[in-house]
Amino acid sequence: MGRRAKPGKQRSAARLAAVQALYQIEIAGAGVEQVIAEFTGDRLEVEGVQLAKPDGSFFAELVRAGCLSQRDLDDMIAAVLTEDWTIERLEVLIRCLMRAGAHELADRPDVQARVIISEYVDLADAFYGEKETGLVNGVLDRLARELRPAELAVPHNSGPHGSGKAGPSSAAG
Repeated sequence: MGRRAKPGKQRSAARLAAVQALYQIEIAGAGVEQVIAEFTGDRLEVEGVQLAKPDGSFFAELVRAGCLSQRDLDDMIAAVLTEDWTIERLEVLIRCLMRAGAHELADRPDVQARVIISEYVDLADAFYGEKETGLVNGVLDRLARELRPAELAVPHNSGPHGSGKAGPSSAAG
């Protein structure tokens, strides 16, 4: 009997698939629902390694939001970019990563900001080097501090009793 994938792994797989789908939509001009349908099959495989089956509804939400709210997400991202960078200047895959992350930060308060940032930084690291990964980290961190200032005001390493030691994570990732 096979083991079921943990929900966190299913969400991580959904994030990866969503970024790939957003990239395909932007590059090929494919329709949102068509791409969602293509990806909801057992298509998610990276370099011959089958990953956890993505959380289908979470995947579809990320893709739809990344497309249907693209202008608003781009405005949020542009607001935290440095003056010499524009959203159009970003590489397509980085824009897709940031759009999905910005959506989660803005619209998914059930997922901790640090989890969201970490997930998209890990995705950036899988595709890019240190410079681009740092850019994704910096932009999403600045965006999180604007959208969720109270959440990020709490020290990252404070435990459940204020001991300063990290307690077990209860992150819904």
